Amino acid sequence: MGSHARPHRPHRTGARVATVALFGAVLPISAGGLAQADTPSVTHAAGEHDRSTADAPASAGQVRSAPETRAATPDVPDTALTRAYLLDARDGSQERELWAGAQADQSVSMASTTKIMTALVVLRHPEWLDRQITVKQEYRDYVQQNGASTADLQTGDTLTARQLLYAMLIPSGGDAAMALADSFGAGDTVDARIADFENRMNAEARQLGMDGTHFDSFDGISQGDNRSTARDLAKLGQRAMLQPVFADIVGTEKFETEATAANGRTRYYTWVTTNDLLSTYDGALGIKTGSGAEAGYSLVFAAERDDRTLVGAIVGADREVFGDAAKILDWGFAH
Repeated sequence: MGSHARPHRPHRTGARVATVALFGAVLPISAGGLAQADTPSVTHAAGEHDRSTADAPASAGQVRSAPETRAATPDVPDTALTRAYLLDARDGSQERELWAGAQADQSVSMASTTKIMTALVVLRHPEWLDRQITVKQEYRDYVQQNGASTADLQTGDTLTARQLLYAMLIPSGGDAAMALADSFGAGDTVDARIADFENRMNAEARQLGMDGTHFDSFDGISQGDNRSTARDLAKLGQRAMLQPVFADIVGTEKFETEATAANGRTRYYTWVTTNDLLSTYDGALGIKTGSGAEAGYSLVFAAERDDRTLVGAIVGADREVFGDAAKILDWGFAH
């Protein structure tokens, strides 16, 4: 039975590991989407961005004027990152730009944030979610040969497409991403099916007006031209969050589920999120991490406070960016 909970946002330490266990009896599988319900507001404590301008001391012989009290808010977020973008998604499908870094429209490698689009293509067809998919050895070989992140799917196990979305988006499993692309692309070979699926990803990007984006990968391991911009990724994240299943998955810190192994026994999987914001930032909703030796660090993120939902993106940074994302969100909620 699938389960997830995040009531206390505990801080996690240690390695991010996908674990599996094999047991004797087959148990029923259940997974549900997150309804678009109202979320209780979270009070934002005053921090380094909430400050007032103090009066300067009066010089000798000078008449001191009455103090003027005002809340001074920086014109830009407290971060040196330039390939970053923040939008206000308060109106649902309509977004409003809050801040754009100087290179918000520079198109660079986006690493595993690619998997947001992989998920969105699948979710355009809700009838696909309950399809049973058997894990092929090719999926395990792919992650081993490319050094890709993995959900440690076991050859011969059968999972639903919905479970594979959890496996792809929570521990960032490249094996799960390949399983989805192979299963829902059209063609007579694995390569043909994956190429067709990536064509669907690009068609979706064009429909969303993501002019600085091109996909040649289902998981972010580029074949030479897999790229996006911070502006495009924020827009993609905002649209993906309109899908209740997607929003539910990316807001999950830990997910446990069962699959049927090749011998008919039950395989238990446990996946832990790669997104540290879920346990460190009040109001965090997701969305997706990405990193690579050449791609650097990327993050698409969202948070909700006081009936406002902000979505942002950082792409191609030279360091982990959870702290920078928190600063950008703090700045956005202060406006």
